[in-house]
Amino acid sequence: MTGRHRDGQPYEPVYRRLWDGPARAEAERIDLAWADWTVLYSLGRRAFYAVAAWDGPRPVIVEDSTADGLEERMREAEMIRAMRLSPQPSPAPVRRRRGGAGRPPSGARNGEPGGERGSPGGETASAGGRRSPGGRAA
Repeated sequence: MTGRHRDGQPYEPVYRRLWDGPARAEAERIDLAWADWTVLYSLGRRAFYAVAAWDGPRPVIVEDSTADGLEERMREAEMIRAMRLSPQPSPAPVRRRRGGAGRPPSGARNGEPGGERGSPGGETASAGGRRSPGGRAA
């Protein structure tokens, strides 16, 4: 039997490779900088992931292929959360005009049902004083 692992062979140190060292260091830096997030780097997918530490109905997980992109997505998620948590202003009260209850709408004047004179679909006075639908003279 031959080989490095057979019985009786002396221990031989093996070089330990640190896969994607700079990316893992970036993930560690982001994790320390953002207190409300846990940041991970996936060696298999070569992507950054962040899991929010705040309470909510569903977990908030964002991912991106770059560290800068991940931080941008984290900011967006925090903005969405802040907008949802902030109290919404109540709608302004409806203001009513004084004496406007008996006033006809601005388009119906002098009993003309079609709106202002010369408007599309309204009635237009012809030269003879007669009215015709669509503005044509009778």
